[in-house]
Amino acid sequence: MPEEHTSDGSLRATGLLAGLGASIPLVAAPMAGGPSTPALVLAAAEAGGLGFLAAGYKTPDQLAEQIAQVRSGTERFGVNVFAPNPVPVERAAFDAYAGALRELAAGYGVDLDGVEPREDDDEWDAKVELLAGDPVPVVTFTFGLPDADTVRRLRRAGSLVLQTVTNPDEAKRAAALGVDGLVVQSYLAGGHSGTLTPDAPLAEVPLPELLGRVHAEVDLPLWAAGGLSTSAGIHEALTADAEAVVLGTVLLRTPESGASAPYKAALADAAGIEPGSTDTLLTRAFSGRPARALHNRFVDRFNGQAPAGYPALHHLTSPIRKAAATAGDPEGINIWAGTGYRDATEESAADLLRRLAGVG
Repeated sequence: MPEEHTSDGSLRATGLLAGLGASIPLVAAPMAGGPSTPALVLAAAEAGGLGFLAAGYKTPDQLAEQIAQVRSGTERFGVNVFAPNPVPVERAAFDAYAGALRELAAGYGVDLDGVEPREDDDEWDAKVELLAGDPVPVVTFTFGLPDADTVRRLRRAGSLVLQTVTNPDEAKRAAALGVDGLVVQSYLAGGHSGTLTPDAPLAEVPLPELLGRVHAEVDLPLWAAGGLSTSAGIHEALTADAEAVVLGTVLLRTPESGASAPYKAALADAAGIEPGSTDTLLTRAFSGRPARALHNRFVDRFNGQAPAGYPALHHLTSPIRKAAATAGDPEGINIWAGTGYRDATEESAADLLRRLAGVG
């Protein structure tokens, strides 16, 4: 168990984070689709922690530009990449779902007539080339496993490499690749689950227990993720085999977050509702992969109709979600949220991280 407290009771970085120059054991999670901005990464570094850029859904040029922006303010940051693990959609199921969405899409001015399934790997090769040629301090992978040669290549370039896992079997598979550490994500995490088997139900194992199970199978540094939003929860994870804690949803309402205005407003509105009346759920309605979101009309209407199929469903619903965000309508967007969404505030990200770490 890492020693995580200073003499004044505040949390301090150990292990991998300390080696990177961090002073607190808190990490700002990569949140693809807009929320993770260079400003959020820089705020995490300012607080003494580590922040991640999300490579997902960006072109390599966009990612390179954001890396340059972050480097202008800090040398302590990471990049998260979607490793290919496709779930090809059945054509008949895709067409049926597109048909079910057509009326809603038309209401936002989106035409789905004749839409074709789009399968891609999020420009995997080009992003690996970028990170191998212009290395960053930390690279993490999610959704799938990179091959061992990619891990070795990035480590030779000077990057620490971590893999997101959701169970001990995934942890053992990742460890066999030679990674430096693991991000252990519980089922309570907001947004997409990093599960390597998106068709299988996520095991509802409490995070401290999950950390213990993983620790029993692999001897690697563990970063805890999923549903963490309070000092008490962070302390519990750090005393249950975690070296660091990864925070996502709790940062979504900060000024540095790139979450859209209707997204932030929906989180704030839900936080003010009686607990239990507005809950999160795992849904594949938006992307064809399991992801935790707040209830809204889109989820409630289409959750039971969405087939498995990533990234085809992501591309299918993306123009609807973008149009709804532009219209300021939270009922048509993906409101990714972990179970700690009620603890998200509008304070600056640096202040929030310092508060949770007990740093003045």
